[in-house]
This record gives sequence, C-alpha cells and structure tokens, in this order.
Amino acid sequence: MQQFAGLLPRSVQRAVLEQSSRTSPYMGFVVEPYAFFVFSEVIDEKRASELLPTGFRLARARVFEGDTPVPLACASYFRVHTSAFWGARAEFYLIAENERTGLLSWIIVDYLSDTISYDRTHALRGPSSHHAVVTMAADGRVLVDMTGEQGAHSAFSASLAGAQERTLDERLWIEGNLSVGYGKELSANHADVFSLTFPPETMARALEVPLDNLNLEAATWHADIIAPKPTRLVCFPYAQHLLSDSPGQASRHTSKTALAHAANSVNFDALRTFSVGSVRTGMLVSTALSAGLVVALGLVLAKKR
Repeated sequence: MQQFAGLLPRSVQRAVLEQSSRTSPYMGFVVEPYAFFVFSEVIDEKRASELLPTGFRLARARVFEGDTPVPLACASYFRVHTSAFWGARAEFYLIAENERTGLLSWIIVDYLSDTISYDRTHALRGPSSHHAVVTMAADGRVLVDMTGEQGAHSAFSASLAGAQERTLDERLWIEGNLSVGYGKELSANHADVFSLTFPPETMARALEVPLDNLNLEAATWHADIIAPKPTRLVCFPYAQHLLSDSPGQASRHTSKTALAHAANSVNFDALRTFSVGSVRTGMLVSTALSAGLVVALGLVLAKKR
C-alpha cells in the first residue's frame, strides 16, 4: 500500500488520509508485552529545544512518583499491532510542555520502524529500519537491536531480574499521553497533537529495571544531547490496549477524569477504526486522476508537435 501511495504527491496523500480519518477517527493500538523505555537526562537543553516545534518548551518531569524532576529524553522500544500496521518500532521523545494547553507532552523527534508509518513531513512512509529486533529471551532478558537511516543504531540487552513494580508519575504517563506530537522536522513545525485513549490504570504502574542490568552495545541515537548513562529503565510486562487518534484527528482529552470517561464510553461494537481499507478507495481515485492528467498532458504536447 505504501509503495502504491508513493506514486502520489505527499500533499495528496495527507489529504486522502485526513479525509478518511474523519469517518474513522480512531486507530486500534495494542503494544505487546515488555515495551521498554530508556530515560536519560537532557544535558544540552538548547540543542534539544531546537528539535521541538513552535509552541512547545522543554520541561522537567519525573518518571516514577517521588523522583526529582529533570529535563528528560526517552527512547522506547516495542512491538505494536494496530488496525493499520504492525511491527517493531522505536521512538525517541523529548518531554515538553504544550504552551497553549499547559499539558506535559511526549514529542516524537525521531522514530524507527520496520513497517509503514505516517507523519506530516513524510506522509505515508515505508520502513525506516530494515534491521529491527525487539523481543524477549527465554532467560528473562529484553533484546533490542535496531538500525536506521543516518547512522541511528540502538543495541542492548536488559535482564528483568530484580525489577520492582513502582507507581508511575501521573503527570508524565497520564497527562503526557493526552498530548503527543512530533518534533519540528517530522511535523514541518506544526504544533499538532493527538491523544491516546485508555483506562488510566494502564499507565499506573510499571517495572523499574535496575540500571546495572543494562548491557549496552550501541546507543548513537541523539547521543549529543543526553547524558551518556540512562537515569531510569522502565518495562511494561503486560500488553497495553489503547486507541490512538487517526492522522489529522485530536480527541483533546485534558485530564485523567476526562480520559477515564472517554475510555469507558467507547462502544467497541460500533467503532469503525482507521485502517488501510479506510484509505484504499481514496488512493485509487487519486492515482487514477493523476494518471489521467499525465496522459492528457502528454496528448496535448503531442498535438502541439
């Protein structure tokens, strides 16, 4: 589907996707067990701020309840099944504050995926990682080895031995997931955000993995703006069942109470989720029109000769 869509200009791709999302405003989104988050302190706040779109400023945040707030970056590694794509994915975030709403926000400044993706700059994008391993070994280690364009490479193992369940910071994990956006480059400097819809208890607790359990082989992803050693390792040992806003849509949840109400109000039997099928007809029509225009122009030029 992505190769087919690549025949169309990105502006047309965006228009078709956003038109389809009006009738399918949600995308089913299941993160498989053992999603792993590597948090690091930002040491170059100026350069990190330059990666944020206009309307956001770097914020200080806590990973777990009781932590000291610091400027945070995070690299997450997970396998995901959605109604539109599935595969391995890694995302690099900066934690920022939305200046318009005041909400803490997860800003995706870069990502790697072995399947299709969508962002404003690239529109419908093919795999950005052709070597993507995110899995769990029989001896209880999370294994990650992902490479991407422009030299991005993350490779490590992390044992879950000795990991303890802790209460997560509510503002980061609940509020932050109501205001998710893309960095300046991926968003073409648009301060658009989308929300995840989920029962709040999904983000209430997670495993804190001892830092000494991390066996790091490679970490080149934005290494220039973060401390060389991580500050927190977080793992979710269960699947996270979520709804994500479709491209161009925004639920605009603003509080834990509003989120819980939205999650409990979803009628899954009637829900029409965003998928490749949602956009196929639009893509076919647009391609046919584009092809027809090319043929017509060719005939006009041939007659002039």
